[in-house]
Amino acid sequence: MVMDETLYGIAEKVKNFAVIYLVDITEVPDFNTMYELYDPCTMMFFFRNKHIMIDLGTGNNNKINWAISNKQEVIDVIEIVYRGARKGRGLVISPKDYSTKYKY
Repeated sequence: MVMDETLYGIAEKVKNFAVIYLVDITEVPDFNTMYELYDPCTMMFFFRNKHIMIDLGTGNNNKINWAISNKQEVIDVIEIVYRGARKGRGLVISPKDYSTKYKY
Protein backbone atom coordinates (compact mmCIF):
# COMPACT_ATOMS: atom_id res chain seq x y z
CA MET A 1 0.00 0.00 0.00
CA VAL A 2 1.08 3.56 -0.66
CA MET A 3 0.76 4.76 2.93
CA ASP A 4 2.73 1.80 4.30
CA GLU A 5 5.62 2.57 1.96
CA THR A 6 5.51 6.27 2.87
CA LEU A 7 5.57 5.53 6.60
CA TYR A 8 8.38 3.01 6.15
CA GLY A 9 10.35 5.61 4.20
CA ILE A 10 10.08 8.29 6.90
CA ALA A 11 10.46 6.05 9.97
CA GLU A 12 14.19 6.72 10.23
CA LYS A 13 13.72 10.50 9.88
CA VAL A 14 11.06 10.79 12.61
CA LYS A 15 12.52 8.28 15.05
CA ASN A 16 13.54 11.02 17.51
CA PHE A 17 9.97 12.20 18.11
CA ALA A 18 7.62 9.51 16.77
CA VAL A 19 7.15 5.76 16.69
CA ILE A 20 5.16 4.23 13.85
CA TYR A 21 3.04 1.13 14.41
CA LEU A 22 1.18 -0.72 11.69
CA VAL A 23 -1.86 -2.56 13.05
CA ASP A 24 -4.19 -4.92 11.21
CA ILE A 25 -7.70 -4.08 12.48
CA THR A 26 -8.96 -7.55 11.63
CA GLU A 27 -6.43 -9.15 13.99
CA VAL A 28 -6.83 -6.50 16.74
CA PRO A 29 -10.52 -5.46 16.68
CA ASP A 30 -10.59 -3.95 20.19
CA PHE A 31 -10.67 -0.28 19.11
CA ASN A 32 -12.65 -0.57 15.86
CA THR A 33 -15.92 0.75 17.26
CA MET A 34 -14.35 3.25 19.66
CA TYR A 35 -12.33 5.01 16.94
CA GLU A 36 -14.60 4.04 14.00
CA LEU A 37 -11.85 2.12 12.20
CA TYR A 38 -13.51 0.86 9.04
CA ASP A 39 -11.25 2.21 6.28
CA PRO A 40 -8.36 0.16 4.89
CA CYS A 41 -5.94 3.02 5.61
CA THR A 42 -6.19 5.07 8.80
CA MET A 43 -3.50 7.11 10.54
CA MET A 44 -4.09 8.15 14.15
CA PHE A 45 -1.90 9.96 16.66
CA PHE A 46 -1.31 9.23 20.34
CA PHE A 47 0.91 11.03 22.85
CA ARG A 48 1.47 9.59 26.33
CA ASN A 49 -1.51 7.26 25.97
CA LYS A 50 -3.84 10.10 24.90
CA HIS A 51 -5.50 10.38 21.51
CA ILE A 52 -4.43 13.58 19.75
CA MET A 53 -6.91 14.98 17.23
CA ILE A 54 -5.84 16.97 14.17
CA ASP A 55 -7.95 19.51 12.28
CA LEU A 56 -7.41 18.77 8.60
CA GLY A 57 -10.34 20.78 7.26
CA THR A 58 -12.28 17.62 6.42
CA GLY A 59 -14.64 17.58 9.41
CA ASN A 60 -13.18 14.38 10.88
CA ASN A 61 -10.60 15.43 13.44
CA ASN A 62 -9.90 11.95 14.81
CA LYS A 63 -7.81 10.44 12.04
CA ILE A 64 -6.44 10.61 8.50
CA ASN A 65 -8.27 7.99 6.44
CA TRP A 66 -6.63 8.43 3.05
CA ALA A 67 -3.16 7.67 1.74
CA ILE A 68 -0.61 10.47 1.63
CA SER A 69 2.21 9.65 -0.77
CA ASN A 70 4.34 12.77 -0.17
CA LYS A 71 6.89 11.91 2.51
CA GLN A 72 7.58 15.52 3.52
CA GLU A 73 3.86 16.15 3.96
CA VAL A 74 3.57 13.22 6.40
CA ILE A 75 6.67 14.38 8.28
CA ASP A 76 5.14 17.86 8.62
CA VAL A 77 1.88 16.44 9.97
CA ILE A 78 3.68 14.22 12.50
CA GLU A 79 5.87 17.12 13.60
CA ILE A 80 2.89 19.45 14.11
CA VAL A 81 1.09 16.77 16.14
CA TYR A 82 4.18 16.21 18.29
CA ARG A 83 4.72 19.92 18.96
CA GLY A 84 1.07 20.47 19.87
CA ALA A 85 0.82 17.36 22.04
CA ARG A 86 3.99 18.26 23.90
CA LYS A 87 2.37 21.60 24.81
CA GLY A 88 -0.68 19.76 26.16
CA ARG A 89 -3.06 20.39 23.28
CA GLY A 90 -5.60 17.71 22.44
CA LEU A 91 -6.40 19.24 19.03
CA VAL A 92 -3.80 20.59 16.62
CA ILE A 93 -4.23 22.39 13.30
CA SER A 94 -2.80 20.73 10.19
CA PRO A 95 -0.13 22.63 8.23
CA LYS A 96 -2.15 22.02 5.05
CA ASP A 97 -5.91 22.30 4.50
CA TYR A 98 -7.26 19.06 3.02
CA SER A 99 -10.82 20.26 2.46
CA THR A 100 -12.29 19.72 -1.01
CA LYS A 101 -12.59 23.43 -1.81
CA TYR A 102 -8.91 23.55 -2.79
CA LYS A 103 -8.93 20.44 -4.98
CA TYR A 104 -10.73 22.04 -7.93
